[in-house]
Amino acid sequence: MNSIDYLGTYCVILPLLFFVIAVSFRLMDNSALLFLQKDIMVSSSYVSRNTIKRHIASNPDKVFTGKLRRALLYRGLHRIFIILMITSTITAICCFMLA
Repeated sequence: MNSIDYLGTYCVILPLLFFVIAVSFRLMDNSALLFLQKDIMVSSSYVSRNTIKRHIASNPDKVFTGKLRRALLYRGLHRIFIILMITSTITAICCFMLA
């Protein structure tokens, strides 16, 4: 096999790998559960970033704010891996069109 065959294989596997990692970080972001455990009502399972930051700034409980900071980190990592997945998918499409 030559290097072009390996490149085609990586072009298919890399977006899938980034997607799996992104989904894993999204599943680890449990910010809605954290709010419900503190008896703070949320309207959906996806709590906005601004709401999380507002509760971090206003809540005196260090354990709760630490968990919210971790949820923000997971949300940021989720976004990074989604962007990597999209860019690698575009690269894979270009790779297959040129081959």
